[in-house]
Amino acid sequence: MTTFAELGVDQDIVEALATKGIVDAFPIQEQTIPLGLPGQDIIGQAKTGTGKTFGFGIPVVQRLGLDPAPGVKALIVVPTRELAVQVYEDMDMLTSNRSTSVVAIYGGKAYEGQIDQLKAGAQIVVGTPGRLIDLNNQRLLDLSNATEVVLDEADKMLDLGFLADIEKIFTKVAPVRHTQLFSATMPGPIVALARRFMSNPIHIRATDPDEGLTQANIKHLVYRAHSLDKDEVIARILQAEGRGKTVVFTRTKRAAQRLVDELNDRGFNAGAVHGDMSQEARERSMAGFKAGKKDVLIATDVAARGIDVDDVTHVINHTIPDDEKTYLHRAGRTGRAGKTGIAVTFVDWEDLHKWALINRALEFGQPEPVETYSSSPHLFDELDIPAGTKGRIVTAPKTQAVRVQPESAVEVAAEVEASGGEARTRRRRRRGTGGAADRVGSSFETDDGAAASHGDAKSDAPAGDSERPADGGGTHDGGGKEHHDGKPAPRRRRRRRGGSGAASGAPVGA
Repeated sequence: MTTFAELGVDQDIVEALATKGIVDAFPIQEQTIPLGLPGQDIIGQAKTGTGKTFGFGIPVVQRLGLDPAPGVKALIVVPTRELAVQVYEDMDMLTSNRSTSVVAIYGGKAYEGQIDQLKAGAQIVVGTPGRLIDLNNQRLLDLSNATEVVLDEADKMLDLGFLADIEKIFTKVAPVRHTQLFSATMPGPIVALARRFMSNPIHIRATDPDEGLTQANIKHLVYRAHSLDKDEVIARILQAEGRGKTVVFTRTKRAAQRLVDELNDRGFNAGAVHGDMSQEARERSMAGFKAGKKDVLIATDVAARGIDVDDVTHVINHTIPDDEKTYLHRAGRTGRAGKTGIAVTFVDWEDLHKWALINRALEFGQPEPVETYSSSPHLFDELDIPAGTKGRIVTAPKTQAVRVQPESAVEVAAEVEASGGEARTRRRRRRGTGGAADRVGSSFETDDGAAASHGDAKSDAPAGDSERPADGGGTHDGGGKEHHDGKPAPRRRRRRRGGSGAASGAPVGA
């Protein structure tokens, strides 16, 4: 292993790395840093998780000097917001012993804070294409002095349709510059971009491109699972021996939110990252996962580009990805920084053809997925799940408020009869034809308690009804006249079903 000091990295940067326990360089860093420091243009072909951020970041920081003048001198362009946050954090750490300031520029957050940092003289900008162009058009971001330019995950930018934006950004930066481009694959348009905007770049491959990017340190398990049993299977996998941080991928935003709610209900500490969440909520969830406050992260593919966490032990594909590239990206969240990992994929019956294509493209040689249930012995054996494990974490019982159910109509009727009618004073009276039991029983027709009956009672009462609560507020005579302080009140006509009640003079509901 080669140390960063041996690669010619400045001592203050070496010390900043050492505070995070980073001393030895990864292969991609060993190859790119010695070339990047003197200003050689580089095309780095490497997948995520190989340490490429430091491979391009250290030369950028060191070439700017210990105390660079205010204003944007370096630009790092990334495809997604999550990756912008990740790269920003790494660059901020590298500059922790220098006056150099780093700012992240991306959508989903207010402009003001980002603009304030630019006005304060930030020298390194990490951003997504859309927001960079937006601020540049508003003349709030001046890129004309950016002599250090990095394109990270260029193939992903191509997939997301950012190629035209990248070409526009290249027209805004300094014409004489040091340019580095990193990409897991090198499709034709990216090669053409490099030829157009780079000066005699050296192409560096961190790994053999023919090995299909599938690391030997990741164990791949593929199961044909029933959709109604997947949650239970996942919950049991989460209790496997040695299970650390785990990422679960879903196809849709709705499925991600449903699963995080389900796992939290089962006693796990899960968070989510998907498109229906605000950018701040996504960042909080990601930060909690990185810090270990949550050890399960449910994510969709687009939101997962920023999951750059070294200690992920398991990746679970709740639904099979659409192609081999997406599969590699998902599986690559584990087995990072030379550690081992496990990738589990669930294949639905109707998706068997997708797995066949992925299996062939990656030359996995995997047999047809084994039919697997939460109780299958091979599931417990292959994933080292303790025997007898169930899909719910047993915790101390919580004290819960017990909701008192209203009495049944029969019980209330018996109470009314026994108390001589006193029970009726506790409730709003309701007209009805079935006696006390029908009146009181029908007053609890919704789930939100006795008060919910009032609207129902009013809806049944005929227009013009003068019914009053039996609280002693007035007296009635047989003719319907009501007396207050000896003064006669206006006569109001009472309606009765069938007409018999009006002539009887009986009190209402008697």
